Amino acid sequence: LIIDVHLRSHENNLAHRTREIDRERLIVRRGQPFSITLQCSDSLPPKHHLELVLHLGKRDEVVIKVQKERGDGDKWWFSQQAAQDEMLLTLHSPADAIIGQYCLALLMMSPHGHIVESTDEIKFHLLFNPWCKDDVVYLPDESLLQEYVMNEDGVIYMGTWDHIKSIPWNYGQFEDYMMDICFEVLDNSKDALKNSEMDIEHRSDPVYVSRMITAMVNSNGDRGVLTGRWNEPYSGGVAPYRWTGSVPILQQWSKAGVKAVKYGQCWVFAAVACTVLRCLGIPTRLITNFASAHDVDGNLSIDFLLNERLESFDRRNKNDSSWNFHCWVESWMRRDDLPKGNDGWQVLDPTPQELSDGEFCCGPCPVTAIKEGNLGVKYDAPFVFAEVNADIIYWIVQRDGQRQKIKVDQQSVGRNISTKSVYGDHREDVTLHYKYPEGSNKEREVYEKAGRRVTEPTNESTEPGELQLSIKHAKPVFGTNFDVIVEVKNEGGRDAHAQLTMLAMAVTYNSLHRGECHRQTISVTVPAHKG
Repeated sequence: LIIDVHLRSHENNLAHRTREIDRERLIVRRGQPFSITLQCSDSLPPKHHLELVLHLGKRDEVVIKVQKERGDGDKWWFSQQAAQDEMLLTLHSPADAIIGQYCLALLMMSPHGHIVESTDEIKFHLLFNPWCKDDVVYLPDESLLQEYVMNEDGVIYMGTWDHIKSIPWNYGQFEDYMMDICFEVLDNSKDALKNSEMDIEHRSDPVYVSRMITAMVNSNGDRGVLTGRWNEPYSGGVAPYRWTGSVPILQQWSKAGVKAVKYGQCWVFAAVACTVLRCLGIPTRLITNFASAHDVDGNLSIDFLLNERLESFDRRNKNDSSWNFHCWVESWMRRDDLPKGNDGWQVLDPTPQELSDGEFCCGPCPVTAIKEGNLGVKYDAPFVFAEVNADIIYWIVQRDGQRQKIKVDQQSVGRNISTKSVYGDHREDVTLHYKYPEGSNKEREVYEKAGRRVTEPTNESTEPGELQLSIKHAKPVFGTNFDVIVEVKNEGGRDAHAQLTMLAMAVTYNSLHRGECHRQTISVTVPAHKG
């Protein structure tokens, strides 16, 4: 009775903005109808009717019967139109449908409810739909959608807050078979391998899907895509700074039988996550935070402990640290799982830094919650808050174990937070999305609210500093000497006699110490109220 099925991939994929992914296979977005054509024989017996059934999962874990008439908006339904020997079927998916590969079975039923004929399984893919106002990833601005979903090329910012550099990156989310690899990433998560039916049912939710992706882009503790390495040698793999795009990384992971690719650092992890999220239809952009804090103990401050020779204490590699820059991504979604006011951009960080619910994943965490200091919000808000807001505290630990607080720096962390502009290859500064202006009352108010000031170490003493010290240097050029000027000001009423120790160290961008270059101590006398 059913001679042929035509999926109309060309028309459907164009209407659903998926033609870049594939022109032959049917790929559609949820919450938006699509049509297929059936070629029927002339002699269709009376009172026979069609039924449509959808299957999801490698073992048909989820089965959905497609209703014949419009339901209450949260169900699949279809309508049919007959014309001569053809029948046009229009399928309507709910805006919160599960994303993934579907198998559609067409059943010709007799008046008595027996299956007279069924077609071979018809396969198609369903993605998130940021163009659909009922989808939780809906973004109502076409120029933003063109950048954050459709653009396959980007710019990543790195360097230091006062010397920002950029590199181009090819996300390549619509390259051949990238979409298949992105679903393969989801299929290999711990949750999918443990309980595939529950995992598939959760794939309607971008909060769940994006969190899985942050866990799966790094290979710590699962079958993830990339292994991180932050120091030489990069033998047996590719040095992180040699990659120029995500496609070779994802291809290599898939071809090697989901074996982790060597090596990544923060911008590579973030860029691969950006590729997967854009491919699946979640608007995403890559963010660089300059002077980024890594707060290990969760006290919202970065504590640098030094001995009297100004050498840092090594506490078994679990030191707080401050990085020249750190990259993560933001994805756009509504947070129906949280109180009002948490919709919009969400921080997702796939670089393996700290465990979250026992896994190396981070986010999604609403950017607005970070700005307002609402750290009880899911997921990982205290860690992200510290990355952009921590105070840096320097302590001298004396021989008897007493700690003396020598400097509190409230302004250095989280500067020039950057992303590529929607309007070209230049930098857009998004610092004010994350925090109130540095030094403003509102900023300190949020910090106090967020911190509920975790109690600080005892045995501390701090004296009001009358000597103020600042360091200035010209822009250094590779291979040439450069001058560093140390300026000491005396704000007290008496002349000050002091020992000035200058220490130059080699440090990597992510705070790994590589040894002393130069140390010099001189005696200085600074007249009162002078420098």
